[in-house]
Parts: sequence; C-alpha cells; structure tokens
Amino acid sequence: MRVWRGRGKGPELERLAALAGEASADAAVAMESVRPPEDGKPAPPDLTAAAFFDVDNTMMMGASIFHFARGLAARKYFTASDLAGFAWQQVKFRVGGKEGNVSSIREQGLSFVAGYSVEEMTRVGEEIYDELMADKIWSGTRDLARMHLDAGQRVWLVTATPVELAAIISRRLGLTGALGTVAEHIDGVYTGRLVGDLLHGRAKAHAVRALAAREGLNLRRCTAYSDSSNDIPMLSVCGTAVAVNPDNGLREVSRARGWEIRDFRTGRKAAKIGVPSVLGAGALAGAVAAGLAYRRR
Repeated sequence: MRVWRGRGKGPELERLAALAGEASADAAVAMESVRPPEDGKPAPPDLTAAAFFDVDNTMMMGASIFHFARGLAARKYFTASDLAGFAWQQVKFRVGGKEGNVSSIREQGLSFVAGYSVEEMTRVGEEIYDELMADKIWSGTRDLARMHLDAGQRVWLVTATPVELAAIISRRLGLTGALGTVAEHIDGVYTGRLVGDLLHGRAKAHAVRALAAREGLNLRRCTAYSDSSNDIPMLSVCGTAVAVNPDNGLREVSRARGWEIRDFRTGRKAAKIGVPSVLGAGALAGAVAAGLAYRRR
C-alpha cells in the first residue's frame, strides 16, 4: 500500500475510511441475527429506528482487542512482552503527539492473523470471550441496548475490533449484529491485509451510513452511544447521541450540544479504564497488530 503524504493524504485516508465502512456494513448484514423474544411475545418491529453502540469503555470495561490479545498470548500465539512493548509505543505517540511509524501500523493493520483460518480465530474468540470479557460488560449499557430491543429496534455494535470478534460479543449479548474492522480472507484464510482501514473515527460514521442504506433505517430516528471523542462523527450522524462513560473531550462536546450523558463508572473503575480511553480503540488495535507483525518478521 502506498503511503500518502502532503496534500493527497486527507483524501486517501477518507477513501480508506469509506472503504472500511462499506466492507463493515456488508459483513454486518451477512452476519445479522434475529434476537429471540425473552417472554415469547416479540415486540412490534420498528424497522426504521436502530441503536449503535461503541464497545470499548462503552459496552465493555477496557479494550476488547487487548482482552483478545491476552487470550492469544495465553495460547502462545505471541508473548505478553510483545504486546506490552508495542502498546507502550502507542501510549508515547498518543500522549506525546510525536510522529513515528503510524503509517506502517495502519498498513500492517491486523496482519498478525495472516495464515490463520477464520474458523480458528472465531473458535478462539468464543473461548476468550467466556474467559476474559463476559464479566466486563457494563450492566447499565447492556440495559440500554435491551431497551431498544424491547422497543422492536435493532441494535448493532460499532468497533475497531475485528468484525468476527465483534460479532461474537454481539451474539452473546443477544444483539442484532456488529460493525467492525474487516480483515481480508481468501478461501477462509486471512491474508493479513485490511479491507480499507481500521474501523475507527470517521470510518465508523461511514459504516453506520452504509448500514442504514442497506437496512432502510432513518438515521434521524437512530441513537448512537460512545465514550470517546473519536466517535463524534458517528454520534453526529444519528438523530440522538448519548455519551456513556465519556472522556473529557466527549463530555465537553456533549454539554455544548445538549447530548445526554450516562456514566456507569465509580471511583476506582473510572481510573482503571482511563488509559484505554486516552489511546482510543484504533490505537489499541494498531498496537496489537504492529507488535505481532513485527514479531513475525
């Protein structure tokens, strides 16, 4: 992939974000599930309204990609020190604002899965969810999702996490489906390349718009939830935006725009998940991907 610089950089990044959004919407439609009614009496469907939930620090405590990486490390796919070293590089970049190998991280994407089958990663993802993620779901956010489902609306997760892992989280929570980063695969085996870019920032907004077009949704009747200022583009495309466990930037914007704020954190929990909020989901995914790609070389 060519690294674009200067005046061409912005348009190329926007093109990749749009491509990532379209690919994610296609994957979400293909994997969409129907939630069985809990009381045997399905709510009348509300076909033009839906809800979109960010995952990291919104639906789940911490970063789903790091929980996944911890599980892979425990299974000897790579070492914990590999993950820690490259995660720290990302912390220094995000906090210090210094340029580095950001372009190469984007290009490497989720290349650590190259050569592994989709079936294997999905099976491992199911195991890791049970081991490390199931008990980290915010009950308050899950209740918000159920509120939409009970009203007959569909509910999708929107995350930089690989779409297969996002789909696992969605199924376990009884949601409709998930928009996530799409890693290219041929004949059921990952190539190590991304389709477009990480589903992060503006790419999430593109994905929501693309899915709305495919599903016949009226975005003015839809609701978006997130903790991060990185997701302001996604929050802005829906008629209703709700900040959940917001970082400082999103809290400020929410107050200025009159968006509702929900905070399910208290004391120690809020401090514990602060670093992933600073990094952002895209940086976390890039840290994992870069570390694994480097180690393979």
